[in-house]
Amino acid sequence: MSDEELEAIRQRKLAALRQQALEQQAREQQEAEFQAQKEAILRQILTPDARSRLANIRIVKPQFAEQIELQLIQLASSGKLRTRVTDEQLKALLKQIQSRERERKVTFR
Repeated sequence: MSDEELEAIRQRKLAALRQQALEQQAREQQEAEFQAQKEAILRQILTPDARSRLANIRIVKPQFAEQIELQLIQLASSGKLRTRVTDEQLKALLKQIQSRERERKVTFR
């Protein structure tokens, strides 16, 4: 291989790496924007105590918290939430979802 061929290969690889970096940066930016929008909506529909409880749940069970957040946002966007969700209402929703999950986890031996 000549030096020119090696340089051409290096340039192609460098261009590919730059493209990958740009795509990754775009994905991260979209994710950050989505998270910011989600947080803004949750700030509007949850009381501070309920937000605090949800943040604690997110620490222990991130996927469960994500499910709750999306469900709350869906309820709000469909107009089913008339007032802000209090901590007590959030607890009731959590119990309801937990009981549904327990029913699904029935195992047979």
